[in-house]
Amino acid sequence: MRIFVNDESREAPEGCSLAAALSTVGVQDARGWAVAVNEEIVPAESWETLELETDDSVLLVQATQGG
Repeated sequence: MRIFVNDESREAPEGCSLAAALSTVGVQDARGWAVAVNEEIVPAESWETLELETDDSVLLVQATQGG
């Protein structure tokens, strides 16, 4: 199935969890990351159980330090 990660089209297996999709783009740990699926924030404790569907849009935002 096709999903979008930060507006980039990617292929994922049917029934893919959000956690599995995130690991394919290098996000292994929730620290410092905010994730939204279809414009709704997803808490890190739900990443394993949330199943993505075709054409879902995943937005990743990484916190940075500085000012």
